Amino acid sequence: MKIVLAYSGGLDTSVAIKWLKETYNAEVIAFCADLGQGEDLNAVRKKALRTGASKVYVKDLKEEFVIDYVFPMLRANAVYEGAYLLGTSIARPLIAKKQIEIAKKEKADAVSHGATGKGNDQVRFELTYYALKPDIKVIAPWREWPFNSRQSLIKYAAKQNIPVPVTKAKPYSTDRNLFHISYEGGILEDPWAAPPKDMFTMIVPSEEAPDKITHIEISYEKGNPVAINGKKMSPAKLLEKLNSIAGKNGIGRADIVENRYVGIKSRGVYETPGGTVLHIAHRAIESITLDREVMHLRDSLTPKYAELVYYGYWFSPERKMLQTMIDEAQENVTGVVKLKLYKGNCQVVGRKSPGSLYQPELATFEAEKVYNQRDAEGFIKLNALRLKINSKLRVRS
Repeated sequence: MKIVLAYSGGLDTSVAIKWLKETYNAEVIAFCADLGQGEDLNAVRKKALRTGASKVYVKDLKEEFVIDYVFPMLRANAVYEGAYLLGTSIARPLIAKKQIEIAKKEKADAVSHGATGKGNDQVRFELTYYALKPDIKVIAPWREWPFNSRQSLIKYAAKQNIPVPVTKAKPYSTDRNLFHISYEGGILEDPWAAPPKDMFTMIVPSEEAPDKITHIEISYEKGNPVAINGKKMSPAKLLEKLNSIAGKNGIGRADIVENRYVGIKSRGVYETPGGTVLHIAHRAIESITLDREVMHLRDSLTPKYAELVYYGYWFSPERKMLQTMIDEAQENVTGVVKLKLYKGNCQVVGRKSPGSLYQPELATFEAEKVYNQRDAEGFIKLNALRLKINSKLRVRS
C-alpha cells in the first residue's frame, strides 16, 4: 500500500509516518508545502526520511497561495464570525490539492493528514480530496490510533526517538504560513487565561511598538494589492513586506473563541499583520469605487463566503459562483489607499482612484448647482408612504 501524507514536521505528522507504516504495512510518501512558514524545509525533508518516509516532496507554493487563495478571499473581505481572518482555513485546500496531484503521479492508494477528529482541518482536507478525486481512500490517524491526547503523542515520540517541536513547557500547537500564524490547545484552552507574552512571533506587543507613526500607501488594481509606497512586487513578496511593516507596529493580533464546524467552541490566538492592513485598505478603496447596491449585495453574501472557506468548501460550486460575482464587482476597484500605522492601530487617512464614484460637487456642504435639495422632499414622502399607511392601520385597531 502506498500513502501520501500531508507532512509538516510537527508532532502529529511526525508520529503519523511511523504509525501508518506499522499499521498498514505501507510505503509513506511525505508532502510538505512551503507556504511561507519560515522553517528550514531541508531539515523537514531529512526528518521525514529519518522517521521512515520513502520519499519526500517539498513544493514552494507561496506565490500560488497568495494569488489563487489569499487574494480571492481578500477580494471578498471574508472574515469568519467577525474576527477570524481565515489564515489556516485558506491554506488547507491548496495543500490538499497538491497532495492529490502527487497521489495521482505516484499512483498511491490513499492520502492522509494529521488533523484531529475534533477539528476543522479534517473536514477541509477531506472535502478537497473528494472534490478532486472522488474515489480516493482517506486515512485519518487521529480517528483511528490509540493516542488520545497530544501528551500521549509526545510520550510515544520520545520512545520512538522522534524529535518534535511541542514540549511540556509549551504545550500548544501552531500553524504558520505567509498570511498568519495560529496558536491553540494546551495552556490556551482556558479562555480566561491570557496568552504567554513569549508565545508571539510575528507581531510585537502594541505597547512596545515604535513611538513614531508609520505612513504607507497601498496601490490596488482590480481589487488586488500590487504595490507598497509605489514599489510594485509579486503578491507573496508584497504580503511578506507588509507582514514586516505591520508586525513592527503591533498590528494584527486576535484572541478568539470561535465555533468549529463540528459543533465545538474553540479558543484560538492569531497573528495576521499584513492581512489585517489589507482588509482595512481594501474596504477603503472599495468605498469610492463600488456602487452602493453592489457593495450592499456583496456584503450580505460575505458571511456565507467566509463560512464556506472556514468549513472547507473552497472547491464547492457555490464558492466558485460567489467568487465569480465578487470578482465582477472588483473590475473598477483600482487606486491608492493611504494609511497610518501606530501602536496596534491601522487608520485610513486617504484614498484615491481614477474610477472614483465620489463626486465632490455632490458631496459638498458648500454652495453648488448640481444637486437640487428640494428634490429630496418628494423622495422622502414616497419612501414614507408605507410607514404612513401602517401607522393609520395601528391607530384604527
